[in-house]
Amino acid sequence: MLRPCRGFPYTGAVIPVSDSPRARSLPFVNVALIAACVAVFIYELTLSEIDINRFFFDYGVIPRQLSGWADHPSGLDEPSTVITSAFIHGGWLHLIGNMLYLWVFGDNVEDALGHIPYLLFYLIAAAAAAALQVAVDSHSGVPMVGASGAIAGVLGAYLVLYPSARVGVLIPWLWFFGVFRVPAVALIVFWFVLQLFSGLAAIGAATGASEGIAVWAHVGGFLAGFLIVLALRPLIPRRSPSARGRRSAIGGRGSGCR
Repeated sequence: MLRPCRGFPYTGAVIPVSDSPRARSLPFVNVALIAACVAVFIYELTLSEIDINRFFFDYGVIPRQLSGWADHPSGLDEPSTVITSAFIHGGWLHLIGNMLYLWVFGDNVEDALGHIPYLLFYLIAAAAAAALQVAVDSHSGVPMVGASGAIAGVLGAYLVLYPSARVGVLIPWLWFFGVFRVPAVALIVFWFVLQLFSGLAAIGAATGASEGIAVWAHVGGFLAGFLIVLALRPLIPRRSPSARGRRSAIGGRGSGCR
């Protein structure tokens, strides 16, 4: 089967499973985004190998084609893929990793921005992510799929909104010690620097797409999310992360982190 160019936010060192701020309202947009991605993936599982390849090419971002459309605009098929591609995933690990990040960080960003603005923000971040990846790798014919560019925008927003938050993480080789709490700023900045250096290392050699990871989409989404929310920050009421009532991504309600 075709290996699409995809993004995955996992740092390789830690797995975030919770955070300390508790959303004050039901994050139904964030939940709907996760449900949509899961539903699309379930549909993918029903397709044959030939059909799934066609699905990736029809609804994923193909940099060469989108770049060509930008030079000679005609129709809306190509630009629409910057949105449709964000709901397609290339495997179980790809889906689970992305949805875990979205579950942990997205609810509080939605809480701060509001439901409809959060949805618009998410889609803009997805478009910005695709735009930078296409700009860097405009000749690639490999479909780019995955929500990680948009989720990178969520991380950028979270960094602006909750710099003093604590994130509960699992360390794979220390899993038996349970969840560790680390500063959100350290985790997110580490993640971004990893993406940036991975992208810079690929220039002049293999691009992120040729390696199967759309690292420049991560960078583009993150910068868009960070800058948009930084500009809007004076309009957003400030919240201090609360240590009470945390919800865990792996264990329901209790004294642990979310």
